[in-house]
Amino acid sequence: MVTAFAGTVLFGVVLARLTLEPSAASAALVHANVRPGHSVKAYLDGTSTIEAVRQLGGNVLLGVPFGVLLPVLLPPARGLLRVGAVTVCLMTLVELVQGALVTGRVFDIDDVILNTAGALLGYLLIGRRLGRAVHPRRQHWWTRRAAEPRDT
Repeated sequence: MVTAFAGTVLFGVVLARLTLEPSAASAALVHANVRPGHSVKAYLDGTSTIEAVRQLGGNVLLGVPFGVLLPVLLPPARGLLRVGAVTVCLMTLVELVQGALVTGRVFDIDDVILNTAGALLGYLLIGRRLGRAVHPRRQHWWTRRAAEPRDT
């Protein structure tokens, strides 16, 4: 748990640094994007391949720690749909704050989608097993009762 907490703090610092500073790659995209796929297409068509991979892959990688750390730190958030929902909510909040407070940054729905894809990937690859290792599933009353020996 201490390692997961430390990882979360470190991730928070990295997330703040990456999202709350102006980005040279985003300078051309000076308007908010609420159309899914629009900025992905702009990166693929308007920048070099290396820059497109850096921007798009970076957004996916930025979401991976959510999928790994969320099931460890917040057991009720275990599960693919729950990890996805929490990530969508949190990344939407990050994008809104970023668009409102950081000069040269705007809200981009594609960032939310890519971050969520990364979180789901992290959950499927590592987070699910790690969450179960730290917080074993509880036994429901009906499974405990079935396992008890009966007196005859």
